Amino acid sequence: MSTADLLSIEPLELKFPFELRKQISCALQLSNKTDNYVAFKVKTTNPKKYCVRPNTGVVLPRSTCDVIVTMQAQKEAPPDMQCRDKFLLQSVNVNDGASAKDITAEMEAGHVVEECKLRVVYVSPPQPPSPVREGSEEGSPPRASASDNGHANAAEFAAAAKQFSEGLEAQDKSFEARALITKLTAEKNSAIQQNNKLRQELELLKRQSSKSGSSVSFMVVILIGLIGIIMGYIMKK
Repeated sequence: MSTADLLSIEPLELKFPFELRKQISCALQLSNKTDNYVAFKVKTTNPKKYCVRPNTGVVLPRSTCDVIVTMQAQKEAPPDMQCRDKFLLQSVNVNDGASAKDITAEMEAGHVVEECKLRVVYVSPPQPPSPVREGSEEGSPPRASASDNGHANAAEFAAAAKQFSEGLEAQDKSFEARALITKLTAEKNSAIQQNNKLRQELELLKRQSSKSGSSVSFMVVILIGLIGIIMGYIMKK
């Protein structure tokens, strides 16, 4: 804080949380602790870069005045985040009801003018608060450290890999089972077709038995035996 005779200024450094392509403002507070009217005027070494509102004015006796300094949006950051811009605040005693023209005239008329130089400082923008994890409230167990989280992530990865491997193995077994079922089904259908063919031949032999005698009966017995064997094989499948 400046403790000049006319105006006290707070702060003496204009701190801007620098962010690219974003307009940023900071405030100055001017305090008049005298019983006189005090006029002020704000100048800067880089007027195209900054907007000051108000840049001139009168502070009433025993009162304060806020001045807003706005930095225009910047397209690139300065080297090492150092700023060489400066501000100059001039103050002088004036009569009640003085206008902006009167302020300039009073400062140029040889009256005692107090001057205070202000620096511009770039600071890092405030970081948003990190979300509070469940269990981090007072009285809860402390949160796991980065190394603990690393071990936990490795264990989760190993478990996922094992589960994936077991899934592939199960898929392989399922494929083998389906192939075996398909093979058995084909053999069963083939046996049924052969059985139907033998039955047809048996019926033909029965119809011929009345003509050919006992030799045909012997062949019928053999065919019946074969049909029994095939049916037993089908039942086992």
